[in-house]
Amino acid sequence: GEKTVLIFDLGGGTFDVSLLTIEEGIFEVKATAGDTHLGGEDFDNRMVNHFVAEFKRKHKKDISNNPRALRRLRTACERAKRTLSSTTQTTIEIDSLYEGIDFYATITRARFEELCMDLFRKCME
Repeated sequence: GEKTVLIFDLGGGTFDVSLLTIEEGIFEVKATAGDTHLGGEDFDNRMVNHFVAEFKRKHKKDISNNPRALRRLRTACERAKRTLSSTTQTTIEIDSLYEGIDFYATITRARFEELCMDLFRKCME
């Protein structure tokens, strides 16, 4: 018989949802919607901002205007985000992140979800 399928695609920069029916190998798109201003990068940014604030709190230094430090932090945050898909907490470790200061921090899945709750809600709307 006919099956109805919802495709939820949260890409790097965009979010798309499609509703399809499948019957006898024939796929028919019934509806599509999305948000071109919502994607994985938005979730990464929340974690980056969280750790920029933590670095400032711990070390009294602001890395927000240092492109190299931010790039290294973003790479670590992208990795941490993926890790949190399968574990409840993860650690970020970056040697000499800024002015020779090593940065070690932990984030739980619950804290990440809290930081991104409004983004998750946008996906569900």
